[in-house]
Amino acid sequence: MDKNKLRKRALTKKAVKNTVTYTLLTLWAIMVLFPFYWMILTSLKSYGEYSNEFIPKLYTLLPTLENYKDAFTQVPLGQYFLNTVIFTLVTTFIMLLVTVLAAFAFARLDFKGKDLAFTILLSLMMIPTELVVITNFVTITDLGLRNTFAGLILPSVTSVFYIYLLRENFAQIPDELYYAAKVDGTGDMKFLLKVMVPICRPTIVTITILKVIECWNSYVWPRLITDDQAYFLVSNGIQEIRENGFGRENIPAMMAAVVAVCVPLIILFLIFRKKIMAGVARGGTKG
Repeated sequence: MDKNKLRKRALTKKAVKNTVTYTLLTLWAIMVLFPFYWMILTSLKSYGEYSNEFIPKLYTLLPTLENYKDAFTQVPLGQYFLNTVIFTLVTTFIMLLVTVLAAFAFARLDFKGKDLAFTILLSLMMIPTELVVITNFVTITDLGLRNTFAGLILPSVTSVFYIYLLRENFAQIPDELYYAAKVDGTGDMKFLLKVMVPICRPTIVTITILKVIECWNSYVWPRLITDDQAYFLVSNGIQEIRENGFGRENIPAMMAAVVAVCVPLIILFLIFRKKIMAGVARGGTKG
């Protein structure tokens, strides 16, 4: 009887603990997801319905897609999307080249001053972003690259954190593989492409996805370096819509534009979420 009572007490305690845990998680999920629900709901309401609501409703009986049509026809949102795609793809491609080559050099090659160079590189992470933005702005302006894709892209093609993350992954690959490849006459570049990159593919995929998200959400730098609407990205385009478009008056159309901007990233994350988690976990595991 005592064992049964203890067992029942343990089960009851576990059930109460699980109930409290899942209740708190559910409340937290509602708090996090509610702004997205409200954004989508507002984008589906007509301007008249939204304007006549003295008390905001959590539903709509007459959903409409007219706001999405307005978002792409009344402002050049399609051009902003194209600019963002170009900026994201080119920046991510160049960043991958720089990151992979730099990580390989710090992880596998032996050269004088390597440890000192890597220490200095890591110390750059301590510099406030605002100082870097000011320096980059002066440099790009002096080079006459304002309102150009080159001016948008160049300051974003390196990342100390990504180099460090990939370098740690490369360092986990046994030295025996490298020495055996050298004995067989394999060059460093071939070893990198044929051995190291395939082994560390999860981390490289994670870096790629994170960089795509970073570029898509980029706001401060494009806002500083471009004042020509032909080079606006979606983040700056949303601000432009709010300031000079229909945003201040037509909130549902504004929300439709925001939904259109957010959807690609949400889909990207949902598709690759397991690879992102696997890559981050691998980067944090030594040995």
